[in-house]
Amino acid sequence: MREIMADKDVLILGIESSCDETAASVVKNGRVILSDVIASQADFHEKYGGVVPEIASRMHVDAVYPCIKSALEQAKVSLNDIDAIAVTYGPGLVGALLVGLSAAKGLCAVSGKPLVGVNHLHGHICANYLCFDELKPPFICLCVSGGNTQIVLVKDYTDLEVLGRTRDDAAGEAIDKIARVIGLGYPGGPKMDKAGQGGNVTAYTFSKTHMGDTLDFSFSGIKTSALNTINQSKQKGEEINISDFAASYQTHIASILVKQTVEAVKRTGIKKVSLAGGVSANSFLRKAFDEASNKYGLELFYPNLRLCTDNAAMIASAGYFEFINGRVDTLDLNALPSLKLGK
Repeated sequence: MREIMADKDVLILGIESSCDETAASVVKNGRVILSDVIASQADFHEKYGGVVPEIASRMHVDAVYPCIKSALEQAKVSLNDIDAIAVTYGPGLVGALLVGLSAAKGLCAVSGKPLVGVNHLHGHICANYLCFDELKPPFICLCVSGGNTQIVLVKDYTDLEVLGRTRDDAAGEAIDKIARVIGLGYPGGPKMDKAGQGGNVTAYTFSKTHMGDTLDFSFSGIKTSALNTINQSKQKGEEINISDFAASYQTHIASILVKQTVEAVKRTGIKKVSLAGGVSANSFLRKAFDEASNKYGLELFYPNLRLCTDNAAMIASAGYFEFINGRVDTLDLNALPSLKLGK
């Protein structure tokens, strides 16, 4: 599909509720954010050390319609002005997904507006379109978050091919778990990033996993290696230097992500590379990609920090490209917590 210039502006209302962020946004033509409303639950879940799914779902119920109302008001539009309603239907926590999906269906039922289901991961990729007018397919995207790590060939706006994915833990999950072990708590990613600032990136070493001739990843062995290092230090009565450990661990994970992405560039011949997902906000990963960009001549894109984490603007953007490509879903669309890209 090629980007279509419509006779009039196309406004998409996006709704996101896949985890612990309730969000709504109005986006024009897939690239211009008119409003971006997020109700975060992070502070609430912090005391539990992670997201509690049932509580998250209940909090989404309270927040979803106020978020939608605020998004429309901030965009200075009414529901009548909206061309379609895009909503995340997977992957994510099933109860959380159902809240956003039910709200979208209800709005579509009463307004007659088309419903467009969006893959959450596709949304993360589309966050880049909201930051870079010049970015157009084809390009390589490293989509990396707490629940997913994969290298995606973006052939066109709605045509995606997964070239490699993690076979066990996601990179963000590996960071979050070690953050808890060393006492940093939740949310682990941002706290690990902060803890590692100024640390010695070569102070600690970790195992490397070789995935043969594939572009896949494996982070469970690296996580185990980190746990062994921590336990061995405790047995010896040695204290872990948190700053050095966090810096070394994140640099190690970043080097693996960069290595496989660069290999994808070599295999496809496409030097345009974007990052997407929550871990794309990690400063160690961005530094590693900046260095790789200089070394290999990559044209590098990554969204601003607000758009790296879960938001509805990215869902509205993805919904726009699906909508103008003829995609409309029926009101029996169901939540798919294990939805894969390309499905």
